[in-house]
Amino acid sequence: MTAPPLNVVEHGSGVPLVALHGFPVDHRVMSGCLEPIFEADEPIRRIYPDLPGLGASPGDGVSSTRDVLERIDAFIDETVGAEPFLLVGESYGGYLSRALVQRRGDQVLGLALICPSVVADAAARMLPAQAVRRPDAGLIARLDPVEAAEFTDIAVVESQAALDRFRTDVAPGLAAGDPDAIARIRADYALDEPIEGGPRFMAPTLIVAGRQDSVVGYRDQWRLIEHYPTATFVVLDVAGHNLQFERPDLFASLVRDWLDRVADEPRG
Repeated sequence: MTAPPLNVVEHGSGVPLVALHGFPVDHRVMSGCLEPIFEADEPIRRIYPDLPGLGASPGDGVSSTRDVLERIDAFIDETVGAEPFLLVGESYGGYLSRALVQRRGDQVLGLALICPSVVADAAARMLPAQAVRRPDAGLIARLDPVEAAEFTDIAVVESQAALDRFRTDVAPGLAAGDPDAIARIRADYALDEPIEGGPRFMAPTLIVAGRQDSVVGYRDQWRLIEHYPTATFVVLDVAGHNLQFERPDLFASLVRDWLDRVADEPRG
């Protein structure tokens, strides 16, 4: 049985860049933070799929992260083929991206991991205590209680700018998706294949974490560093699991540096 197609948004043309979002949001988390970084004529084809069961992508036949990984691997075959490409993964998308690099390391020109999930079992993660580094009680008091609860759940920066980005990049994805598929994936979240179990990944890599990230933390991510010898590893203060819009200027500079390193990397 053929899997249903994924919902995908694309911008630009040139070298493919596949961006995988977290769980249970959708592609807007990625397009919202990456698109402002690219120049209008930048020769990069940005590909933003909704993962199976999330956003507008059907969840038919998806019962685990293993199923999601297989569908995304097939999506890359369908969309990119054998062409070299860039890979960006955020949170759960980072978990998937690390597995994809094990399968497609020779094809991936560069890897960027944003607040990547490293330990599948949330109870086993090394997490900092939840902390708000830039509170704004007045702003939160003016919000509808439901929106206030969603926004403050992991917010480290309570600003109007961060709230605006939450409304455009995060909230729509939280409201979308297939609840049954989400429940199935959540119940079978861990992959059964070793990640970082093969050869070290030598292409330019970026690993960026939030010092106050109470969802995936920042200490487990350090365990990845030896597997990615060309990685820039950064932990940002005043930043949590939404660091891409809590520290947008610094985030953009780090991604820009990663893109420049990829462009300057000697090719065999």
